[in-house]
Formats: sequence, structure tokens, C-alpha cells
Amino acid sequence: MTIKVILKSIKAMEAEKIRNIFGRNVKFFRRHRKLSQSELAEKASISVTFLSNIERGKMFPKVETMSRLTLSLDIEVVELFRTDIVNDNQKEIMGKFSIDIKRTLTAALDEVIAQYMG
Repeated sequence: MTIKVILKSIKAMEAEKIRNIFGRNVKFFRRHRKLSQSELAEKASISVTFLSNIERGKMFPKVETMSRLTLSLDIEVVELFRTDIVNDNQKEIMGKFSIDIKRTLTAALDEVIAQYMG
């Protein structure tokens, strides 16, 4: 493998990583704003298919489209390149999941106590 091929491969991997981060952040902010894909696509004047491809990291928008997305989501462009947003989202999901687990365990324990004490 030549150096050029290796560098091209690295650039392709970096581009894919950027597309994935950008796409996940678009999806995060869209959901946070309680917008469907069709609602955001309409606001940003793009197709739902294109938005879906952006969110899945398959395509990357031009600057004009990126600007319309950020205006539609009421965020700064830099927010779409943050790498910590997905982690915050995961923490939020785990927090909700943890609450559900506690409720389920408490209900199960209450039921067991009622059977043996009642």
C-alpha cells in the first residue's frame, strides 16, 4: 500500500466520522425540538430522504443547507459538530431508564412484601 492510498483512506475515515457526528447531532436536536423528519425537512427546504441520509451519516449538506438546518433548529452551526452531545443524550436516556428500573423493582418488592405480610 502506498502512502497516498493510506492518506486517502484516513481522509475517508475522518470524513465518515464527521458525517456521523453531524448526523447524530441533527437527529438529537430535531428530537429535542420535538420535530418529525418531515417537519424539519420542510422548515429547512430539503427532502425527507435527504434529511434521513444526513441523520444516518450517509450524506453531508452544503453550507447553505447546513445554515437552513441550524436556523430551523434554532442552534449555532458549531452545535452540530460537538462530540459530547450524543454522550449527554445517552446520559439522559440512562437516567430515564434508571428511574423506570427503580419503579419496576419497587413495585415488585411491594408485591412480594404484600404476599408475605398480607
